[in-house]
Amino acid sequence: MKNYTFPLLALLAMAACRSAGPQGSFTAASPKATNAKSAPRIPVQYPTAPQGERVDDYHGTPVADPYRWLEDLDSPETKAWVGAENKATAEYLEKIPFRGQIRSRLTEIWNYERYGVPQQEGDNLYFTKNDGLQSQAVLYVQPAKGGEPQVLLDPNKLSEDGTTALAGTYFSPSHRYLAYATSSGGSDWHKIRVIDLKTRKTLSDEINWVKVSGAAWAKDGFYYSRYDAPKPSENRLAGMNQFHKVYYHKLGSKQTQDKLVYEDRRMPLGFRYISTTDDEQFAVLHLTNGKAAGNRLLVRDFTNPRQAAKFTSLVTSYSYNNSVVGTTSGKLLVRTNYKAPRYRLVLVDPKRPQAANWKNVLPEAPDKLESVQQVGGRLVAGYLKDASSTVKVYDEQGQFLHDVELPALGTVTGFEGHRTSKVVYYAFTSFTYPTTIYKYDLTTNTSTVYQAPKSVVNPTDYVTTQVFYASKDGTKIPMFVVHKKGVKLNGQAPTYLYGYGGFNISLTPSFSVGRMLWLENGGILAVANLRGGGEYGEEWHQAGMMLRKQQVFDDFVAAAEYLSIQGYTNPAHLAIAGGSNGGLLVGATMTQRPDVARVALPAVGVLDMLRYQKFTIGWNWVPEYGTSDNYNQFQNLYKFSPLHNLKPGTSYPATLITTADHDDRVVPAHSFKFAAALQAADAGPNPQLIRVDTNAGHGAGKSTTLQIEEWTDVWAFAYQNMGVNPYK
Repeated sequence: MKNYTFPLLALLAMAACRSAGPQGSFTAASPKATNAKSAPRIPVQYPTAPQGERVDDYHGTPVADPYRWLEDLDSPETKAWVGAENKATAEYLEKIPFRGQIRSRLTEIWNYERYGVPQQEGDNLYFTKNDGLQSQAVLYVQPAKGGEPQVLLDPNKLSEDGTTALAGTYFSPSHRYLAYATSSGGSDWHKIRVIDLKTRKTLSDEINWVKVSGAAWAKDGFYYSRYDAPKPSENRLAGMNQFHKVYYHKLGSKQTQDKLVYEDRRMPLGFRYISTTDDEQFAVLHLTNGKAAGNRLLVRDFTNPRQAAKFTSLVTSYSYNNSVVGTTSGKLLVRTNYKAPRYRLVLVDPKRPQAANWKNVLPEAPDKLESVQQVGGRLVAGYLKDASSTVKVYDEQGQFLHDVELPALGTVTGFEGHRTSKVVYYAFTSFTYPTTIYKYDLTTNTSTVYQAPKSVVNPTDYVTTQVFYASKDGTKIPMFVVHKKGVKLNGQAPTYLYGYGGFNISLTPSFSVGRMLWLENGGILAVANLRGGGEYGEEWHQAGMMLRKQQVFDDFVAAAEYLSIQGYTNPAHLAIAGGSNGGLLVGATMTQRPDVARVALPAVGVLDMLRYQKFTIGWNWVPEYGTSDNYNQFQNLYKFSPLHNLKPGTSYPATLITTADHDDRVVPAHSFKFAAALQAADAGPNPQLIRVDTNAGHGAGKSTTLQIEEWTDVWAFAYQNMGVNPYK
């Protein structure tokens, strides 16, 4: 079964970029560092940002919001301010003498073939490939028994600037049709089209205003989820999304003819989306309510005449995370964290769905059950052990068969297929191990390399260490530390500390072409697995959410201090970075502890914690953060909201805020308001800049050119403000 899951505040795409290229001349020694305090200053003239007199009353507490006008993304005033800020930032960056060398090197190492995990449908394999510097990866088709790959869909031809991306592929059970989703300019709004795989022609079917949805095939069409089209007066990239609906589209018909399958007019918030099982017996309706962190499950049994036309409850509570993996003997395999914080796999009879009747197939284990694929009569289970992948194979009754041997400490994705599959494919990656595709024989438990990139990176040239450090309350937090062999750990090495800490999302080892420039020049990469993430299951997640959110920031500060105490670096040579929820992490850290790092890099961050729920799907984050509408939760949010904790007269780290004009997940108003307030409050010598991409969004689908440009500016800014020239 194709599992449709939607992490709604996902990791910034640039943190998962892959890179390689021709071998260059690396230096094992740390780059030449000058005293960061005496680094050449580049003057900045900030644009004027008028302060309004807006004051809101939160449960009797007056809170000023002088930059409320920047929430109007389409106003001439906001556009003029953004243009002036981009001009000031560009002028600053252009004066960094080694910026051109960084761009050239990134372009060089980015230029290599990168493959996605193949998927076999019928007699053909389908996979994506980027030749190197293409803006977007291209979808190919190839006979499974061998033959020349042919282009099936080239997203680069869908827009002149390369900003239209392939956002999802959904094959019909007959292998005849492919529904595919595209995203334009980085927006979360998707458009669905259909290709006839026999003729390889795109059909006239076109579905618009799709968000948080797949295309779940059933009979001669598919289910999908959408919102009503925004009214002309509404901003489609900032307006609150309400009343998610499920429709059924019959091939060959117009969207206006689609049948409404499910809506709840009493509940404006929450997501509703459908998946279908591989055997075509069940449609599974997933429901969230915007208040609790979990989801309900309803099912429609197409083989039962009395249930074929309606949904019946399978899981009734919103308090736990549940997803259907597949079926066996008319029952459903459900991965759940009900009474299992590290997840388990249970068998649920839709005729007797009460939890008391569930049967364990894969009981909760010491390691988190991250994923399960039902393929070839097997259950391929992915576990996380201290934030790294392990893979175990069971029969469909849960009897252990064997482990899948992996090449190193890292992350595995893939193993998707059908119950008839004999062979499946997976990808393996690590911090210094470029993504490699493996072919896996389910019968013999053997893996063979299918596509290995010709990479600039030799993993044996680098060292990856996992350390465990104590946070403020004594909790042991894992952290990966990566550097080139021979780097002098003398407390002076430029260090990039990355974190996320939220939404049950796990930071596991992954290859990033952008980060390789930092590593090859003797820099240190540190990735902290903070509470709030999913590395150790739901208890770890809950330890960093709602009223416990401060513990995430404490974990991050402790990571920074550990790196100094252990002699890796010092605050003058440390950059802290994170995107989305990680942007909140950086914003909260730099406002609470401006002394902890020289450079702060908050990307597409949630920075106004009192109003985030008023835009697009921000209401969906209330179970994670709390809401200012609640008195106790307001008191907690107000204590760490980055926008509201900037203190005039403070010297803040050199800060480069990055966002994009088409980010309709964390709207750029967060970054706009924070940048204006930061520039007004800062009293130190460090630059406080904002960089706003155009025709880009939250990160997914960002073109190769835009990624190279952004990483160029991030590294140039970091090196400049650490007093480091990587090419001397």
